[in-house]
Amino acid sequence: MTERGVTHHAFSHDTAGYAARAARQVPGLHDVYRMAGLLLAERVPPSGRVLVLGAGGGLELRAFADMQPDWRLEGVDPSAEMNDQARQTLGDMVDRVTFTEGYIDDAPIGLFDGATCLLTLHFLPQEERLCTLSQIARRLRPGAPLVVMNHSVPDGQERDLWLRRNAALMVSHGMSIEQAEKSVENLKARLPILSPQEDQALLAQAGFTDIQLFYAAFTFRGWVSYLG
Repeated sequence: MTERGVTHHAFSHDTAGYAARAARQVPGLHDVYRMAGLLLAERVPPSGRVLVLGAGGGLELRAFADMQPDWRLEGVDPSAEMNDQARQTLGDMVDRVTFTEGYIDDAPIGLFDGATCLLTLHFLPQEERLCTLSQIARRLRPGAPLVVMNHSVPDGQERDLWLRRNAALMVSHGMSIEQAEKSVENLKARLPILSPQEDQALLAQAGFTDIQLFYAAFTFRGWVSYLG
């Protein structure tokens, strides 16, 4: 299957209540956006360009726009509904963002000063992840930061343990036990989750160096790395 086909499947989700669901399921999600903005700002100049892959919903776009008033943001997402939601989330800052309704290979080739890909890569099989990361690399200036965050846990019994802990977190936020268990089973059946070692190896294969873990929470991991 092509990268475009896999990515389309990855983003074919229900948009209603997306932000609220994500906040319940991902520990400290809003702080992840803020941390990503701070990590980008270490290298991205005050008037720099930032590529946001999987931008539908607009949560990180809004966070970056709040933190850096002169950044120019490029949001890429194939879902028209999610892009509309992002525009609503941005409100009067919507003119700070250019939207591409499509996939990474539809994004401008012009050199960006930084990029993020949050809660997206875990939808893609290993080969397609490498292709996506390589396409991001093609659009970045040398030394530019990339911030990623996705499900990433070891194989085997340890994976099941952490997925059960994720289910317990959902229950603590008010989800029924039955719904939480179903959510975990869906994750196991539908997502090609990789181990942290595999995720880092793909970043290195795509040309990124100095790969640093900045976030770890139950089944989620986040890294910052830099285009070599």
